Amino acid sequence: MLLGSVPFELLSLSDFDRAGEAEEPEDTYAGNAKCKAQYYSLATGEMVLADDSGLEVKALEGKPGVLSARYAGPNATDNQRRRKLLNELATINSSDRRARFVCAVAVSLKNGIILKVTEGICEGLIGKEPRGDSGFGYDPIFVPSGYTQTFGELAEEVKNQISHRARAIALMREFLLTEKWSA
Repeated sequence: MLLGSVPFELLSLSDFDRAGEAEEPEDTYAGNAKCKAQYYSLATGEMVLADDSGLEVKALEGKPGVLSARYAGPNATDNQRRRKLLNELATINSSDRRARFVCAVAVSLKNGIILKVTEGICEGLIGKEPRGDSGFGYDPIFVPSGYTQTFGELAEEVKNQISHRARAIALMREFLLTEKWSA
């Protein structure tokens, strides 16, 4: 688990029957993470960690970015999103395959007050074809810097050390363990 041992009881949204679904109206990862943390803390009456993440491709001027999950339309599958991205790269005929995953994590108190937002980035390249069956989303086409395997091929233990989400969560964990505040 990315949070390791923290002095909190960890729950998931599946533990709450009527939490609903938070909107993601912002144009930044941090903004969306804050919206979700605040929404779910007020909906559940609990302290909440929420994240937002996306893939930014240099040759596509940072797309799909905060729209990563909705890049190929509202009901598109992961495979459809990957195909759209690969097709767009082929269409612009660019040899620049640089990309990065970005993740923002926000923590909100029970009353909706945001305590902290952290961010993690993982630099890499977009592969030419999907490879690997693990992970989700764009993982099978993203090759992190220093590796030849995609996130879809790497062992979960490796990904949990180098990913954008792992980096953002590590910073949040440090905050939660060292800051003097009251939940």
